[in-house]
Amino acid sequence: MEQEERWIEQEVDFAGVIGENVEILSRNPKNYHQVISDIKNCETVTIDGKLFIPETNKPLPLVIIVPGSLGVGPNHKAHAEVLVDEGYAVFLLDPFGARSVESTVENQTQYSFAASAYDLLATYQTLCEHPLIDVERIAAQGHSRGGSAVLMASMRNFADPIIGSNNGFAAIYSVYPWCGHQFKNSQTGTTQVRAIVGEIDNWVSIKQIETQIEAINENGGKATMSVVEGAHHSFDRHEPVHAIPTARVAPEAPITFLEDDGAMIDPQTQEANPDLVDYDIFVYAMKQGYGRLGADLGGTGDQPEIFKKDMLNFYAQHLIMKEA
Repeated sequence: MEQEERWIEQEVDFAGVIGENVEILSRNPKNYHQVISDIKNCETVTIDGKLFIPETNKPLPLVIIVPGSLGVGPNHKAHAEVLVDEGYAVFLLDPFGARSVESTVENQTQYSFAASAYDLLATYQTLCEHPLIDVERIAAQGHSRGGSAVLMASMRNFADPIIGSNNGFAAIYSVYPWCGHQFKNSQTGTTQVRAIVGEIDNWVSIKQIETQIEAINENGGKATMSVVEGAHHSFDRHEPVHAIPTARVAPEAPITFLEDDGAMIDPQTQEANPDLVDYDIFVYAMKQGYGRLGADLGGTGDQPEIFKKDMLNFYAQHLIMKEA
């Protein structure tokens, strides 16, 4: 079967707007601690995506969309087109192509979750330089693994060393995120955070998402959450619910907490260890019997429309279009 062209190689028109290819200088840190303490010595990688800016004579609010473990898919493209049609600038990021990754469904350790979050901060820095983007109205929307990335990039103890304490996202829309990594001190400042997940999602833990949302609010943040009745993972997709038998998931594994410097708390010793990486934590979870193969995804009935309405309502509240 012929492999699909990379996202950057495709010519795409959303709501009459041709996508412009943008390259982002990012890094491949081994873990969160390395991002915070030694990012300049991490391997560099140039990732990319497409920027869609409706015709305008003033800077526009921007939504950065980050895909999940299957890479840029039809649902991400559909959401991008809806948002462009509503008058938002949109950047649809491809974190996989430049890394020669096709999917992380079977192996989430091909590059770190810290790298996923750093990708987003690097994208933020790059797009802030664009004259037609309103730097005070930048949001990030991530799906699944991308949902984890946008939540982590909103954490001030992670973001401040990279983009500065006075910069950051106006809003974060985290879609069925995996929340297995969480800062003990989950501070998101003034960023508006919302998570949305299906009631019967068997890829991720609703309880872990609830824990993250509660921690943000307890630390003075502004976070909300919606659980969609009867919905599976990726319920925003216009495709029947079906099984992905090769998916490696561990939704019941305990949360790995992080210190302010990004060091993971070792689940065996309960001590912070700056050398621990995702692989170590996942192997431990497997040995404890939390891992399994197979999970479901897809949307049924009006679930994709429920998602679309929630997405648009969130941005209408928190990315208010400025008057000319």
